[in-house]
Amino acid sequence: MKPYELIIFDWDGTLMDSVSKIVTCMQQMANALSIDVPSEQAVRDIIGLSMEEAFKTLYPLMPVTDFKPMVNSYKEHYLTLNTTPSPLFEGSESLLTELSARDYRLAVATGKGRNGLNRVLNETGLGRHFESSRCADESKSKPNPDMILELLEELKVKPAAALMVGDSLHDLNMANNAGVDSVGVSYGAHSESRLLQAKPKAIIHHPTQLLNICS
Repeated sequence: MKPYELIIFDWDGTLMDSVSKIVTCMQQMANALSIDVPSEQAVRDIIGLSMEEAFKTLYPLMPVTDFKPMVNSYKEHYLTLNTTPSPLFEGSESLLTELSARDYRLAVATGKGRNGLNRVLNETGLGRHFESSRCADESKSKPNPDMILELLEELKVKPAAALMVGDSLHDLNMANNAGVDSVGVSYGAHSESRLLQAKPKAIIHHPTQLLNICS
């Protein structure tokens, strides 16, 4: 018997090597708007959050009404101006293909907006693997458990039968808050020592290592 029925993946920093692009786009946005430029670590720490929660964390004294031009500038850099590559991690596609072959149900819970997730699912051709998804602009931001709980309800899966895979403490804390097991990946936004704070079932150092846990 499979240890789980449903595996829920984060996207940025878990399946796609996009952390560097997110960092540089956030810094370029700040430069363009002449506001304080966040450090690389500060940006890494907000990856996985919704845009509003990310800006609240980076700029706690700034009124929320000022966030709209920041969001627009960030999106312009991410979609058009910034040329930092964001390929899939080596092994991501083969991992999903093998999990699908083993009859696992797959889903995504991401800090991306719906338009952004749909775009990368289409560009990478990976959309065919996922039965459902939840995005930051249609559910409460991580580490609130709603993304996972909504997926469990939609797909009729009990918490004990689901596994969350992510690269940030936000992902793993979301899993804890939803009552599901988690696996952290060490090659994304947060270090292994940081991820261990959430007491995941395991830490993997390459996408295909997840197959050992799901065998």
